[in-house]
Order: sequence, then C-alpha cells, then structure tokens
Amino acid sequence: MQLVSRHCGCSRHLVWIAVVGMLASVLSQCTAVKKADVVVSVKEQKLGLYEQGELKKTYSISTSKFGLGDRPGSNCTPLGQHQVVAKIGHGLPAGAVLKSRRWNGEVLKPNAPGRDPIVSRILWLKGSESSNRNAYGRFIYIHGTPEEKRLGEPASYGCVRMGMKDVVSVFDSVNVGAKVIITKDKLPKGEKPKEEKNSDEQPKDGTASSDDDHALPVEVASMQADPKEKAHAEAKEKAGPEKPAPAKPATSKKKSSSSSKTPSTAAKTKKPVSKKPVSKKTSAPAVTKKQSSSNSRSAA
Repeated sequence: MQLVSRHCGCSRHLVWIAVVGMLASVLSQCTAVKKADVVVSVKEQKLGLYEQGELKKTYSISTSKFGLGDRPGSNCTPLGQHQVVAKIGHGLPAGAVLKSRRWNGEVLKPNAPGRDPIVSRILWLKGSESSNRNAYGRFIYIHGTPEEKRLGEPASYGCVRMGMKDVVSVFDSVNVGAKVIITKDKLPKGEKPKEEKNSDEQPKDGTASSDDDHALPVEVASMQADPKEKAHAEAKEKAGPEKPAPAKPATSKKKSSSSSKTPSTAAKTKKPVSKKPVSKKTSAPAVTKKQSSSNSRSAA
C-alpha cells in the first residue's frame, strides 16, 4: 500500500510539472516582443514590412482584380486597418498546398501550369474598423501563390497574394496581433528613429543649443564686465560731473541734475558757482554791479 501511495504521489508531481511547463510556454508566446507591422499599397501593388516605424523590406504582391470593398461575395480587397489573428503553415516547405487551411501533402513549384491554390503560409486578417468588419468572415488572408508571374498587378479574389518564399519571410517577421494596413496610397517611406542625445553632453557657457526644448538659465557669477567699459566708468567717476556752461547756467543745472542724482554729486556742482564771484574781482565798482545784476536776472 505504501508503494502504491508513493507511486501515485510521484505521478501527481510529474503531472503538475507538465502543467506548469505548458502554462509557461503559453505565457511566453503571449508576452512575445512585437516584431513588425505590415502596410499594403494597392496603388503600387507592394507590401512593406516596418519595424519601429522604419521600412525594412518591400515585396511584390497582388490584390483583388475585382477592386476594393468589404461586401460579402464581392471578391474585393478591404481597405483600412486589420490585425493578424492566426498564422497557419509553420514549418511547411515553400509551395506546400493548403486546402481548407491544412496541408494536403502536395508541394508546387512557382508558376505551375493550371494551378492557383493557396500555398506556403496563411496570415488570417480581421478588420479593426466598421468599413472592413467582414474581412475575417470572408477569409481574407495574406498568403502565397504559385502564380508569381502575375505579382505586381491585381489578380486575386480578395486576398493579398505573395510569392511562395516571400510569404514565408513575412510570416516569420510578424506575430499574431500585428497591425496590417491596406491603403490606396503609396507605401510610407518610414524613416529611422532619431538617436537620443547623451545626457552627459551639455552646452557650455550657459548657452542652450537650438535642439533644446528649454533655454538654460544663465548664471550671474559667470557674467563679467568688459575691461574697457570698466576703465571708462572708473575714469568718469574720478572726473566728476561736467561743469555747467557760463552762457546758459539754467540749462547747465538741468543737465547736472539729470546726469547725477546722488547728493554727493549735487554738492560738487555748487562749488564752481560759489567760487565765481570771489575769484573775479575788478577795480571798477560800477562794472561789478552790472555783472551781478545780469547774473541775478538770468538765474531768475
């Protein structure tokens, strides 16, 4: 009885290990890193493979020979944004015939005469917009075709046809959930994303480059006066304010008051006025009286 119970315990343990392994594999597939997106150009009859917005490769394809649309039974290719909801044919040889999404064991060569089945791989699309909501139910695929000579022109019955080996390459480059856009316009060029700048590299001397979002603040300590301007300012302070002109004393007072507003400079301007009558003395008393009277009149 003990041996039987030990055997049952071991078997249960093995079952749990198997279950955990299966869950881990499923979770790893669900969290797989996104590989690429697809854009189909009806105008150019090309398919573009994009990684992070950059156009990596283009392929020649065929859309519907009946035009564009999503009406059931129309055999038209639906426009707009789609999503890859299933990938069928993993591991099969290029040219493997898929009948009802299953390999029938047959492998065709390119441009096999009289044959036009689905071959190699299937990427099953589902419309993401109201204008292409019937795509999944209409079995709109990206799939391989043996009629490679007709690629580059509308020739399908609604699906997006690719070369036998080209569809394998796209199949391996996209995941389930990848975005597929079918457009009437040309393929977007798709530029390589700009490299991020090194955060250690900063502009010098407090200046900001043209690519910066915000200007850097200028440090006050780094701002120094020009030596010539400094010397000129010091000489001007030593010389003091300019003396008023004798012809227009009223005007000279206005200039002196506007040029210097401090009390110390105002005191200096009064000195030449007080010394004027003392320094100039004449022998004729009548002349001095006339000069003083004229000065008093102009000051008034």
